[in-house]
Amino acid sequence: MAEPVRARRLTEDEGRRLLNYVRRGKQGTIRMRRAMIILASSSGTPAPSIARLVAADPDTVRDVIHDFNTRGLAALDPSWAGGRPRLIGPDDIAFVVATAKARPARAGLPFTRWSLRKLAAHLHRNPHRRVRIGRERLRQVLREHGISFQRTRTWKTSNDPAFDAKLDRIDEVLTRFPQRCFAFDQFGPLSIRPHHGSGWAPRKHPDRLPATYRRTHGIRYFHGCYSIGDDKLWGVTRRRKGGDHSLAALKSIRAARPDGAPIHVIMDNLSANKTPRILGWAADNNVEICLTPTYASWANPIEPQFGPLRTFVIANSVHPNHTVLASELQRHLRWRNANARHPDVLDAQRRERARIRSERHQRWGRPHAA
Repeated sequence: MAEPVRARRLTEDEGRRLLNYVRRGKQGTIRMRRAMIILASSSGTPAPSIARLVAADPDTVRDVIHDFNTRGLAALDPSWAGGRPRLIGPDDIAFVVATAKARPARAGLPFTRWSLRKLAAHLHRNPHRRVRIGRERLRQVLREHGISFQRTRTWKTSNDPAFDAKLDRIDEVLTRFPQRCFAFDQFGPLSIRPHHGSGWAPRKHPDRLPATYRRTHGIRYFHGCYSIGDDKLWGVTRRRKGGDHSLAALKSIRAARPDGAPIHVIMDNLSANKTPRILGWAADNNVEICLTPTYASWANPIEPQFGPLRTFVIANSVHPNHTVLASELQRHLRWRNANARHPDVLDAQRRERARIRSERHQRWGRPHAA
């Protein structure tokens, strides 16, 4: 009959450390239970009794004792086998990521996007390289490689050959002649309908806006003029965009500096802003027209000034007709020019600049320029 398994005699240091593990329990449950096994065995307790004490199998107790007799206190740290062996390797993971990035149409499948279920099924049935992977593991792999389910974005670039030259001229006049620099643009279309917004209301009882079934009022456009140096905004509401209305706005800008000295007006590339009549009038009245590049209306400094109009006049409104809307616009312009540095006005301008930056291809999927 084989001799009972028993732990060897403990040294003073081993006994102190094992007792410390058992009493404090700060080294983890595994270490504490193994320390109890070794201490009990060293005191002469048989393996079956120790197994009942620590709720383990007797063979497990014997394995721990043998390991301690061989390696000492290193037996407190088990050498785990590592679990189930991996079924996919790094090359398979790279193939999964590449497949997820590609459109399903490239694989000959009749849909435009992957779902986890479709992607896992395609990887399992792929005749060129079969990868067996579950949906949860697939989700984890994609997340580890920075791939998530997102909405598509669009971006548009300017095809103006004089793109840099026009922007350089706009920057120059804004820097060198701010007191003689103006901006002009059309804001709209403005329609008579309920406009969603935000405001104070009892909790869970927001203001209700009526629905519109027939819109018989047509649309209008606000032709705005902005003085860079004076930080003043003015304008008028028109039925349409036209060269005659743009010319009237330019004449109001010229009247703001009646001394006849040169002024600079920044406008976008709308055809109504560069008719022969406008260009001839500008040459005769010492007015330089600085056109923004094509598809780059964000370069016009008047764009952020329309943010407060959208926030404080259009949003959360139900105007009965265009006459009332035009009157409210003019009332707000008088208040805005008297309180140009009001925190609410500045905050609305910041939000509008953020919206303009999104149109400037900085948030819509295009790679950032170096």
